[in-house]
Amino acid sequence: MQLSSRAQELLAGASERIERHRKADCTIRVVDSRGRPLREQTVQVEMTRHAFLFGANIFPLFEFDEAQHALYAQRFRELLNYATLGFYWGAYEPEQGRKTGRDLQKRIAEWCKQHGIATKGHPLVWHEVYPRWATNDPDAVKPLLRNRVREIVREFRGLIDRWDVINEATVGQRFENGIGTWLARDGAVKVVLETLQWARAANPKAFLLYNDYNLSPEFEKLVEELVKHKAPLDAIGIQSHMHTGEWKLERVWEVCETYAPFGKPLHFTEVTVLSGQHGWELPRPWHSTPDGEQRQAEYVERFYTLLFSHPAVEAITWWDFADAYAWQGAPAGLLRADLTPKPAYERLKKLIREQWWTPKQNLTTDSQGVARFRGFLGAYRLSLGKQIQNFELKRVGSEVRLKASGKSGQL
Repeated sequence: MQLSSRAQELLAGASERIERHRKADCTIRVVDSRGRPLREQTVQVEMTRHAFLFGANIFPLFEFDEAQHALYAQRFRELLNYATLGFYWGAYEPEQGRKTGRDLQKRIAEWCKQHGIATKGHPLVWHEVYPRWATNDPDAVKPLLRNRVREIVREFRGLIDRWDVINEATVGQRFENGIGTWLARDGAVKVVLETLQWARAANPKAFLLYNDYNLSPEFEKLVEELVKHKAPLDAIGIQSHMHTGEWKLERVWEVCETYAPFGKPLHFTEVTVLSGQHGWELPRPWHSTPDGEQRQAEYVERFYTLLFSHPAVEAITWWDFADAYAWQGAPAGLLRADLTPKPAYERLKKLIREQWWTPKQNLTTDSQGVARFRGFLGAYRLSLGKQIQNFELKRVGSEVRLKASGKSGQL
């Protein structure tokens, strides 16, 4: 992929931006039981989790046989710390009152919790995957949706506390069903505001997103109005399916610069980069190719580097993790259909787990019992002999806050 001078300039500045926005200085003070500083003590610092969310949807986790499930799960947790679970209405509740999707999503969410993987549910309200049994009358469908949103958000509280509450409202009025007619009648601003309020009422501590692919002035106006009306919106979800070709890197940056001024974190919620022929729906089988895999790997490295360097971006979610069960049957995975890693997986693993990971290190306290290090924002384990303390290295504005059990920053 030939890079423009602007793209080269953006990539050249990425390392400095990453150093500035993704890392912080940490001061550790080691004291005895009376609060007196302990000098020349060796403490070990080990990073355990990124603050940044590197994810993928995890829909087919339990669709594989036992051996493939184990391999898929291993590959997922070795690379990623974030998973999107599916709550499509028509699949979750194929018959009214028969919520067959509930048990599966709970099983996946519990697996994620067991392995320290953050979760998000997607989507609670969407005009596609609409139940056959549901009415097209907006006045009749609204109570059904309100109950659905409230019930799911409450029921999964503690397992899933992030939600794509409503999806693609800027285009939903084109669909002839209850959600489409509701959007056509009341407008996207009113509908999105109302659905976000339902979710917030069900879980005041939930992290709520609006998610869209329609990167247009219409989307910008919708976000502007939501902010103006003080909607309970915690992040802007941006889709980036690139089936027909990779975005220019200048466009990636421009999208970030367009939506960052609204003052909400940006989540790239659905990233697709093919490792085969470009297109939306090609004849099956739609193969991954050696040349396509190299193209995918090179682009993915640049794309993630650029986004990780932008201060407004908090999360990147790949769509889909493996070619097996991928949307439209496209060669879109970081894994092939047999679950072997593609070069893009290996490139990302080197970035996320090596280049952007604070190495384990031994520090020695000075005469004041203080040791210092600079590391990537995230979770850490601090060890002094048999004493172990966990803490998080965070940036709040221009300050770093160290959270640990007991007194902050002390053993």
